[in-house]
Amino acid sequence: MKLKNADGGELMTVSSLERDGDALLIKGKVFGAMPMTAKLDAESARAALKLLTPGLAWFLLTLPFRKGNKP
Repeated sequence: MKLKNADGGELMTVSSLERDGDALLIKGKVFGAMPMTAKLDAESARAALKLLTPGLAWFLLTLPFRKGNKP
């Protein structure tokens, strides 16, 4: 999975998601070069869920089934 900025430049390539006790580890490379492991804990996950609106939740559920914008 690749995370891109608004201009389409690559910010991060996520290579794996793993469970680490009560946290989620997100492993990948930032800017295609620097390895990074980010940790998402329960408090941060709850904070992210508070940002979701019903419309945004529906969009996220349907996102994998939408056509991509390939140049």
